[in-house]
Amino acid sequence: SWLGATFMRHFAVKVEDDTDDVTLQIYALSRPSSATEIVAELDDRPETKLSDLWCLLKLQANGEDGALQTSAIPNVFFVRDATGVLGAVDAIWAGAGWEIGASQVEAQRQWPSGSRVISR
Repeated sequence: SWLGATFMRHFAVKVEDDTDDVTLQIYALSRPSSATEIVAELDDRPETKLSDLWCLLKLQANGEDGALQTSAIPNVFFVRDATGVLGAVDAIWAGAGWEIGASQVEAQRQWPSGSRVISR
């Protein structure tokens, strides 16, 4: 429904290989945390692919219940952009569709308590 300018700038040109058969892990933040704090806590498994996000969005295209929250609280994925830089991609259900945004990990954006973080 909506793609943010930063998402478009960093991810619209990205092409990924076929999806892997992976089990995604879902974590809920118990306190507000920055992207660098979350990545450090996830240790060696913070990254996902855009295809992981896409597969979950397809399952909940109309805001159905599922792995992604359908509230104003973000679902956060850490994905490498077209140049290989790790970024935070967030998906928020806006009632009429999904809003997809992105920010740099170093931007130190604080993700609110209750945000779902999805990793591999």
